[in-house]
Amino acid sequence: MPRLFTLDEANELLPRLQELLIEMQDNKRTLDRLQQQIGVLTGRASGNGHLVAKELSDKRRDAEALTNRLSELAEEISSMDCQLKGIDEGLIDFPAERDGRVVNLCWKLGEERIEHWHDTDAGFSGRQPL
Repeated sequence: MPRLFTLDEANELLPRLQELLIEMQDNKRTLDRLQQQIGVLTGRASGNGHLVAKELSDKRRDAEALTNRLSELAEEISSMDCQLKGIDEGLIDFPAERDGRVVNLCWKLGEERIEHWHDTDAGFSGRQPL
């Protein structure tokens, strides 16, 4: 059974979660750009490999470092017993009890506090005000 949060417990985590999500979004945008550049360089390398090999190697190394950092950040969120639901959207769910059943308190980056919940199988589109 997952840890169940009270609203206050979940809200206390928001400042750190905001920091983590902002770093994740920044890293993901950079990684996405790098992957596009790697694709372009890979195409060029097939015709003139020795000229782009170092640049390609450097970008792959940078992409791997960003991927590792994203994994570390996701692990930190997981270690807080909340659930990362979307990096791009900045979505976090917190298992909680409502009316005797397990639901998710739902928070989106940019919101000052948790003001929504949804059933565990409903997702973001099923958000309802607390």
